[in-house]
Amino acid sequence: MNDMPRPTPDRLLAHRDFRHLLAGAAAAQAGSQVTLVALPLVAVLELDASPFQVGLLTAAETAAFLLVGLPAGAWLDRVRKLPVLVRADVVRCLAVGSIPPAALAGVLTMAQLYLVALVTGVATVFFDVAHQSFLPQVLPREQLVRGNGALETVRSSAQIAGPGLGGGLVQLLGAPLAIVADAVGYLTSAVLLLRIRAAEAAPPAPEPGRTLRAEVAEGVRFVLRHPLLRVIAAATALSNLFAAVLMAVQTVFWVRVLDLSPLAVGLLLSVSAVGGLAGALSAGWLAGRVGQARLILLSTAVTAPFALLWPLARGGAGAVLFAAGSGAVLFGAVVYNVAQVSFRQSVCPPELLGRMNATMRFLVWGTLPLGALAGGAAADAAGPRAALWMCALGFLLVPLPLLFSPLRGLRDLPAPAELPAPAATELPVPTAESDPAAPRDTVPSGDPGGRTA
Repeated sequence: MNDMPRPTPDRLLAHRDFRHLLAGAAAAQAGSQVTLVALPLVAVLELDASPFQVGLLTAAETAAFLLVGLPAGAWLDRVRKLPVLVRADVVRCLAVGSIPPAALAGVLTMAQLYLVALVTGVATVFFDVAHQSFLPQVLPREQLVRGNGALETVRSSAQIAGPGLGGGLVQLLGAPLAIVADAVGYLTSAVLLLRIRAAEAAPPAPEPGRTLRAEVAEGVRFVLRHPLLRVIAAATALSNLFAAVLMAVQTVFWVRVLDLSPLAVGLLLSVSAVGGLAGALSAGWLAGRVGQARLILLSTAVTAPFALLWPLARGGAGAVLFAAGSGAVLFGAVVYNVAQVSFRQSVCPPELLGRMNATMRFLVWGTLPLGALAGGAAADAAGPRAALWMCALGFLLVPLPLLFSPLRGLRDLPAPAELPAPAATELPVPTAESDPAAPRDTVPSGDPGGRTA
């Protein structure tokens, strides 16, 4: 266990290891926000990609959560998390760093972009699951809301500064060269993570004869039997499904329908991200005022209707209308994330954190490639605006699982001891046809749609 001094509530940033964790997140987020602008612009402007090809690129980036999401969590519960975080950053640095030289040599293709997206997606799966499981070893339970709020503040700040910087770099250097900033961000993150001194305890050895598949099933059972986690998973999966539709369509809509320049695209994303920063800064205060359980429900119900502004965007003022809708939706998504991720981390036993986080990521991020493919296909068949209508109407459905759940009658989320015991019914053990941990296995972030964790 970590034997470093625990921070008091008013001295969170005095904790040395948390500062390095936060600074590493800032570096990686700043670079990835540049790529959020640059990578789809490489496809649209440099390689003349169709809407479906852009959707396929988004799907490739997020497919890893379906391919390796569950076994990644079980494996991470067997190892120390910090070395995994560092290696994932190095892999992502090398992957995105391959794009600029290929572009300069004139050999860049959509196939390479798909491969880069897939490799960075796999590394991101391991990084994100390890990161959420590592934070409780740095901070005590009572600091998790504040810690997650600080990480979301960094993420939201990067979403404000990064896209504008990215759009400017694309305008000045071209989309491929702008991606260098992302590689530098991942490398900086790896260096900062290496400076963390927390004494991370070695995970207990697995029981003799206990398979990876059995451990995966244990994480799935914990989430699906939990009366609140399974509802949170359903709402988040639905939100991410339609956020992925937006991710697949938005760049084509901005460039080919609203006729925005790369700089304008970056500025639109930066303005939208102000809502995310406001959400990160106010999430803790809102949780205290209205209650953590109510906040999970209200953050989605109140902000989802603003998604209707996306397909209504037209003409010169279209970018402003789009940014207003994105800012409101992103505010709700960040507030929702801080509340529900903190609850997940506090309610789960430490030895199950990796598998719980991986199961949640599998369930809630596994819808991303499906949404991206659906969005690209809809934009190809009926146009980007029609795909945005599908996305906006879908966001109106997101609060429904929460409205028809025990959350509706709660002000605050219960402590672990207050929760009812899980149902005794056993879940079926996955078969080789459905289990990602079977022998046939082969082993991004913020956006205007408010992709949730």
